[in-house]
Amino acid sequence: MAKGETVAVGRIIHSDACVTEGCDWLAAAEPRFAHALELTGPLPLRRREDGFGQLLSAIVSQQVSVASARAIWARLEAAGMTRPEAILKTDLEGLRALGLSRQKATYAQALAAEGIDFDALREAPTPVVVERLTAVKGIGVWTAEIYAMFSLGHADVFAPGDLALQEAARLLFDLDERPKEKALRQMAEAWSPWRAVAARALWAYYHVRKQREGIA
Repeated sequence: MAKGETVAVGRIIHSDACVTEGCDWLAAAEPRFAHALELTGPLPLRRREDGFGQLLSAIVSQQVSVASARAIWARLEAAGMTRPEAILKTDLEGLRALGLSRQKATYAQALAAEGIDFDALREAPTPVVVERLTAVKGIGVWTAEIYAMFSLGHADVFAPGDLALQEAARLLFDLDERPKEKALRQMAEAWSPWRAVAARALWAYYHVRKQREGIA
């Protein structure tokens, strides 16, 4: 982006009505989405709060089961360790005692020390959000894109590194193999300006197909 150039944030998903609008657009643009949405029914809004806690929770959840992540998060909450000031006042061993691995404790401290302006991120376009967040040790592109999608409500962001999205695309579009991140990112360009709703549809479709395959 050239110096001084501004990029609009774009459409923000605020409500179920926004998701419905996106579904209608996708169904009209791509018959396979129309088929998927017939199977899934209404898609969830899936909006979350933004801020430090959401990113810390994402770090906690990396490479552990949902149950383990919830248990660790509960311990962090009980200890008052969901604010950057508290994290910075605690050493690595103190964080490890709450269930974080040494690596995740390091990531938590890096996030706390970064001083991210979360208010400014609300007004930033997706590429800026991703660039800012991935500058923090322990936060990758997938986490940044998911944050833009659900915490900031960006309507035109996708997370092609997500394995469930890759598998859902393979199933829905009858592909010979699961598309890799780069290929799925290119594929998703056709779903703009509602790529975040396309992601919701693919996750829901994946759930439906997984249930069916499990029964079979």
